[in-house]
Amino acid sequence: MPGHVHIFVQLDHTVAPVEVVKMVKSISAVKLFTQFPDLKKRKFWGSGMGSDGAYYGTVGSVSEDAVKKYIETQKQRG
Repeated sequence: MPGHVHIFVQLDHTVAPVEVVKMVKSISAVKLFTQFPDLKKRKFWGSGMGSDGAYYGTVGSVSEDAVKKYIETQKQRG
């Protein structure tokens, strides 16, 4: 889905989800700018590649398969 990413990860209780999101966004931006250097000339440079927002949710009593199915079917729902 354009402009939208779902990532399903398992973290230790000592790892803050916000730190994982920062790392993923940072690494993604570096790889995109390396692969597509012309992006540096656009509005992205200096303002970041992604939005400042993120959503974090916990699985709770839902199975891993249910979460994966939900993520996989999001494109059909959007």
